Amino acid sequence: MASLNKVVLIGNLTADPELKTTQTGISVTTFTIAVQRRYSSAQTEGQPTADFISIVAWRKSAEFVCKYFTKGKPILVCGSIQTRNWTDQNGNKRYVTEIVADEVGFVESKNQGDSAQAPAHGSSLGTPSFDNTGASKFEEVTDEDNLPF
Repeated sequence: MASLNKVVLIGNLTADPELKTTQTGISVTTFTIAVQRRYSSAQTEGQPTADFISIVAWRKSAEFVCKYFTKGKPILVCGSIQTRNWTDQNGNKRYVTEIVADEVGFVESKNQGDSAQAPAHGSSLGTPSFDNTGASKFEEVTDEDNLPF
């Protein structure tokens, strides 16, 4: 049976991200983005509706987010849905569903135009894509005669 767990979101940060480090020295940040929903009902007609989605970024992606993004800034996140559960100090079972970011990137706003931006780490509109290791996913083609089209 085939399965797929891939999420692509564009939203705005609801607060400044904060870089933390695990006991083993791995960088991590957890942040929330507001993503507008297209759905409307009779009660919400004319009013924008947003979902607030929790995101976790690790290692270089976490460092990138904390360095270049602040509250209110748009961000592109590609990742997967993860559900965790644990028992709290009072013995209650707790659950959380979050997006684990594989790639993060800038979203170019209309008023930024062609202005210079900081380097990208992850998918972003108008810039090359980078994976979680920082390596570019694009290859330079040097021999155009061998192209399949």
